[in-house]
Amino acid sequence: MTFAWYGHLKFRSLPLLIVILASWGIAFFEYCFQVPANRIGYDCYNAVQLKTIQEVITLVVFSLFSIWYLKEQFRWNYLVGFVFIVLAVFFIFKFK
Repeated sequence: MTFAWYGHLKFRSLPLLIVILASWGIAFFEYCFQVPANRIGYDCYNAVQLKTIQEVITLVVFSLFSIWYLKEQFRWNYLVGFVFIVLAVFFIFKFK
């Protein structure tokens, strides 16, 4: 989803309709994996835990993507924010 949602930022000259269609085409394949993964994961985790796992994975992937693909700088305040998110993950999984 990261590439589908943000990859087009390097191609700002393309018409918006083409970008939207390409993004949906890319996102379709992720949904083909995500929906069964949630079904399988729901046997072990509740919906909030599944969403938490998905968000953490998304943030890690997006951070790497923004550094590598978009050539953006990773700042200290991003790291501090991620530490707070890790604390949230701890509380979500520790106290069921």
